Amino acid sequence: MKRIGIISDTHAFWDDKYLRYFESCDEIWHAGDIGSMELADRLNEIRPLRAVHGNIDGGDVRRVYPEILRWKCEDADILMKHIGGYPGKYDASIIRRIYANPPQLFISGHSHILKVKYDKSLNLLHINPGAAGLSGWQQQRTLVRLTIDGSTFKDLEIIELNR
Repeated sequence: MKRIGIISDTHAFWDDKYLRYFESCDEIWHAGDIGSMELADRLNEIRPLRAVHGNIDGGDVRRVYPEILRWKCEDADILMKHIGGYPGKYDASIIRRIYANPPQLFISGHSHILKVKYDKSLNLLHINPGAAGLSGWQQQRTLVRLTIDGSTFKDLEIIELNR
């Protein structure tokens, strides 16, 4: 069983609340637009960080973090890409990969819109944790935590941070 913290679109903004909400997690997953290696390093000091780069990330971040990441956590198949869309409207850059071999959990960022949606046709859970940084138009900054137990996702929490 693993407790996971999911974050996206920090745009190099650090908030001490990241430490408070993620120190109880086993891993942190960042869905892109990290903004700086300094921010990635600080998250990695809290817990091991898995991340993909986003469209605003520079060469230093892109050299360390790929565009697409796929791995197993417990018995669950995970796919993460910054610009990925959501069920019913997957991005053209990832839709073929999703339909050819659907993961159990697809994580994306980019929109700054918190979205947790189940895709019944593919039997996959989609999570966009919204934006945790200050850049953008979002009214509420958000994070997500969940537990992965074997291939089951449970105890999902949406955490709202003050703007």
